[in-house]
Amino acid sequence: MGQLTTHVLDTAQGKPGDGITVELYALHPEERLVKRLLTNANGRTDEPLLVGDAFAAGPWELRFHVADYFSAAGFPQASPPFLDTINIRFAMAADEHYHVPLLVSPWSYSTYRGG
Repeated sequence: MGQLTTHVLDTAQGKPGDGITVELYALHPEERLVKRLLTNANGRTDEPLLVGDAFAAGPWELRFHVADYFSAAGFPQASPPFLDTINIRFAMAADEHYHVPLLVSPWSYSTYRGG
């Protein structure tokens, strides 16, 4: 059974990114919001973004709203902040576990496909 999960790590503070809004968009046949969740104290969502019958191959996008998180953490922010919303577009092909972690600071980010 396929599923999609995520995890946010705050590399500036060396801790999980908690309280970050994460939105999942399906991109085919047209863009639509599928789910909006908040990360918990472990930087994860309390439930998978997709699982079971909701899982589908194709193009997807995760949007991480990080500006408010870093502002609340006391990082000086430019106006507008350097990073506001991070959009990660990816495709899922097989009925597998896709894990898309986000490693983020107020000025940079990286991601990869985990398992």
